[in-house]
Amino acid sequence: MTVTPPKPASWSYAEGFVEEDDVLAGARARAEEVGAVAIGSGGGAALRFLASVIEARAVVEVGTGAGVSGLWLLRGMRSDGVLTTIDIEAEHQRLARESFNDAGIPAQRARTIAGAALDVLPRLTDGHYDLVFCDGDKAEYAAYLKEALRLLRPGGIMAFDNALWHDRVADPSQRDEETTVIRDLGKEIAGNDALVPMLLPVGDGLLVAKKEWSPEA
Repeated sequence: MTVTPPKPASWSYAEGFVEEDDVLAGARARAEEVGAVAIGSGGGAALRFLASVIEARAVVEVGTGAGVSGLWLLRGMRSDGVLTTIDIEAEHQRLARESFNDAGIPAQRARTIAGAALDVLPRLTDGHYDLVFCDGDKAEYAAYLKEALRLLRPGGIMAFDNALWHDRVADPSQRDEETTVIRDLGKEIAGNDALVPMLLPVGDGLLVAKKEWSPEA
């Protein structure tokens, strides 16, 4: 089956279909100031949608940045939901807290943990989380997958940003470490019978998968 890719104008229209408000714009400006690359509006809208569909109450985020993705997630979560967001840069998290405050989000709804993701994730509770979003070190994506499988409840969702990695993943001639890790991640998720996967061509690619229910759950 041949699918005609959307023209640039259509892609831009879809990417900006859900408009960002002044609070998100402020968070993006903070991210740009410190060189934190935030998820695009299309990917952010997808995260909000996913969190809303599953009525997420507990979410883990790897890569706080200045709070752009966190705002999208919190807006989709239940009103009593808590976002646990991890970043090695404490300054980025300070900016994220400013963004959350601008949005009127109560402080107890966003738990920021400064530290390396692979030091923090193993300390979190097994099967406790509804959604795990990863936008950290691309070379660590395979390790994040293992943690996400442990942290998610059955029926929970994992999401990985930059799944197309600047058009490099689809090009087999690109064999640098980050591209290879992300490409292999997609193959592993697609081939895992315990997951229901989908690759969304929003932004730089958003790879999502639902953890299937098991008889033991």
